Amino acid sequence: MESEFVTTPLGGLDPIDQYILDALRKDGREAFSQIAEQLKVSPGMIRQRYNRLVEMGVLKVVAITNPIQRGYKTMAMIGIRTDGQRMLQVAEQVAALQEVVYLIVVSGHYDLMAEVFCRDHEDLLRFLTEKLSVIEGVRETESFMHLKIIKEVYF
Repeated sequence: MESEFVTTPLGGLDPIDQYILDALRKDGREAFSQIAEQLKVSPGMIRQRYNRLVEMGVLKVVAITNPIQRGYKTMAMIGIRTDGQRMLQVAEQVAALQEVVYLIVVSGHYDLMAEVFCRDHEDLLRFLTEKLSVIEGVRETESFMHLKIIKEVYF
């Protein structure tokens, strides 16, 4: 359940790598030829750098969809307390649930924080009562409904 990204020190990336990353963060479909033109290098160089960044685990390209446009109108963060000795097993089972889009092990009042997308309030209720609460080792949950997203960054 580890992250697919490898930790790489910033010092391992030069200004060209940083520029490529910044350009693709702004527009993941920007052509290598456009990036190359701005940097005054060949498109082949950009392609090689891009492939290296992917191989290193620094860069992963995915499509980001709008959950509301896909019919998921109810979003929530859920704090989950577990039986301590079962925390990682619980995390694996929670991660396998379709509604869970983000799951982290945390310190503090909760052991896990999960972000879930559901079709509506009834769907969220079914998720909480029929899927999450029946996982052995889940002791307690607290739901925090998304009211408005103020900032969303894909770093």
